[in-house]
Parts: sequence; structure tokens; C-alpha cells
Amino acid sequence: MSQVLFTAFSNRADAVQLAHEAGRRLDVDGVSSSLHLLDDPDIPKVDDTTLVVSLGGDGTFLKSARLAHLIGARVLAVNLGRLGFLLNIPSTEIVEDAKRALDDNDDVVERLALRISVSGTDINEFALNEVVVERASAGHMVRLKTFVNEEEYLTYSADGVMVSTPTGSTGYNFSAGGPVVEATVPVMILTPVAPHFTIDRSIVVADDKVIRLVAEDKSALIVADGQGIGSLEPGQFVEVRKSPTPVRVVATRSFDLAFRLHESLREGHA
Repeated sequence: MSQVLFTAFSNRADAVQLAHEAGRRLDVDGVSSSLHLLDDPDIPKVDDTTLVVSLGGDGTFLKSARLAHLIGARVLAVNLGRLGFLLNIPSTEIVEDAKRALDDNDDVVERLALRISVSGTDINEFALNEVVVERASAGHMVRLKTFVNEEEYLTYSADGVMVSTPTGSTGYNFSAGGPVVEATVPVMILTPVAPHFTIDRSIVVADDKVIRLVAEDKSALIVADGQGIGSLEPGQFVEVRKSPTPVRVVATRSFDLAFRLHESLREGHA
């Protein structure tokens, strides 16, 4: 079984080439490695001792994090994208950081993840960034009533409503006007998307709460980390809570959020 599992999409020739080059260098030092293409639906033969090394942008990292979370492994985020809000390892340092991570199992930051369930179904999904309940038809809003634990909060007529983690706060949540939250803060963020005649501010709650989104009068789609996972009919609801197991992200170097915010605004990514 490989000590290091590189992950990439097959259409990223640069990532595949980097995986092979880094693998040869690791092999010289007695470290075994393999490459898993994220387009492949099969789960690779790895366990919680394997180091998952994501090669790409934020989308690659999210899918790699899902795989790592499934097997309880650590994930190292290597940036091959333009900026990469979630990524803090430059491609030139991949071998050194992988070896450092293998030598130090304590060098890990635990990122809050979401567990998503849907009433009347057996859906039990994971998200690291966010889950969105959004309109099913173009040109129509969705009406969603929100609860935190059993207390009713607001009812939104909007393009959608999302629940984001601190890790995901710099993604869709940020684009929708939500706050940027330091990744280690134990909260969940409830943010409406283009609400109509209602409050457009986010609500931040402690991560031990359960958030419920109830479809009022129209069907809606459920999207987790950019992937469709199901739908709601009127009266059905989504429940979102903290996953009992976090995503274990290797922290061989500091994550400079301020720098990434400055760069994003300067380059017009935000």
C-alpha cells in the first residue's frame, strides 16, 4: 500500500506529470507513492496512514478532501491553480512537504465539515465548503423556512440559501456577501443567495447546532461542494450539522488568509 497518494483530474496534464516526477523523487528516498485520477469512481486501496496529496486548484482539493475524509487520512493541498484560497503548498515544495508530513503526524489542522441529511430519504452526505438549497427552475425563486435546533429563524424567498463552514467562507459564501471566517473558528454560516425583500445578512451559529432548511412551496435542488446530491419537494427539509469527523489538513506551513484576501481582491477573483 502506498504511503503517498497523489490525486488529480485526468485533464490536468501538468498535475499528472508532477505526480510522476514527485513519485520518482520519493521513491529514491524509500517512500512509495501512487496516482489516483479523481475522474475514476473507484476508491483506491489506501487507509488512514496514507498521505493524500491534492494536485490542482480548490476543486481538486475539495474532491481529494472528500476521499481523505472517507478513509480517515490526512490531506496535503498543493496549489496548481491561480490563487487557491484553500491551498498553501507551492508545487516546487511538494516532495519536501510530503516527507515532512510523513515524519510528523501531529502537524495537522482539523477542518470542520458538514453532515447533510434529507427528510424522507437515506441521503447522508458530506461537504467541506458548503451545502446550498437552490431554485430548481430558472426564473423562479425558492421559498425556504430556516430553523436552528428547534427555533424558527427566517423565511427566505431567494435564489437559494446555503450553510457554509469556515473553510468554505471564502468560496460561494463570500460571493453571496457572507463573511470571511478564520478556518479554525467553530461555527456554521447561514447565508441567503439573492434574497427578495428580506434580510440579506448572514447568520453565524455555533457548530454544535443543527440547521434545518424547509422547502415551502416549490421544489428545490440540493448542492454540496458544487455537486448535486438530491432535491426537495414542498414540505421536505435538509438538516445540516457538524460532521463527527473533521477533515485533517496537513499544516507543514502557515496558512496566510490575509495574503490570499489581498491577492484575490487585487486580481479581481473576489
